[in-house]
Amino acid sequence: MRRRGVTDRLPPILLVGGGKMGSAMLAGWRERGMSRCVVIDPSGPAHFGDGIEVVRSAAAVPPDFEPEAVVIAVKPQAAAEAIGPAVPAFGQAVVLSIMAGKTTRALAGLVGAGRPVVRAMPNTPAAVRQGITVAFAGPGVDASQRALCHTLLEAIGAVDWVDDEALIDPVTAVSGSGPAYVFLLAELLEKAAIEQGIPPALARRLARITVSGSGALLAASPEDAADLRIAVTSPGGTTQQALGVLMQEWPGAVSRAVGAATARSRELGG
Repeated sequence: MRRRGVTDRLPPILLVGGGKMGSAMLAGWRERGMSRCVVIDPSGPAHFGDGIEVVRSAAAVPPDFEPEAVVIAVKPQAAAEAIGPAVPAFGQAVVLSIMAGKTTRALAGLVGAGRPVVRAMPNTPAAVRQGITVAFAGPGVDASQRALCHTLLEAIGAVDWVDDEALIDPVTAVSGSGPAYVFLLAELLEKAAIEQGIPPALARRLARITVSGSGALLAASPEDAADLRIAVTSPGGTTQQALGVLMQEWPGAVSRAVGAATARSRELGG
């Protein structure tokens, strides 16, 4: 199967779960052009916009609908309840799961042994098509199915693949959970600015634009993050004074945080 471009219509897709990440993916697919998409979501059609077929249960999926891909976008704790009743609607489709922790082996127990399964971990910047997803192709996924999953994921940002499924757990800890770490930084910068007497509205603007602008600079630069940090740190200046405090805590704290998130991802795999 040839690689689809942005002008090609996507094949029929069944989306199980219409939460924040599922909705972000759906928005990206709509921009690419979809032939047909059915969403199984108990909340109904209110927040999906016009032209999307939304059903409240798997039993209501139109009998004539034959998806080429099924995207699982529910919380791992709800996997069995959400997936089991929907399996008859999967047809011969490849399954693309974005659930944290659930391994391809665990997924095979839910969708049926022998069905091709791709496990992926996107992150929330997908909502503005600036996400990054790392994916793993399970046994039996052929080249065309992998290419289709790549296209679906590419609609929300960058995509990378790994050959070792065990890497998806630390990937989840770094990039899947990573936006929360960045948002915490913005939150703490805003709070510290207010403590120093900066008006709240300006404190928020300073924190947010500093974080987003620094991210844009990092993305555009070929230099290492450490080199960019050094470049803005004048000897004996204000930045060096601040980093003297942060470097006492941050390296160990970030390492422990990523380790804890990795361990939790493995626990969710069951």
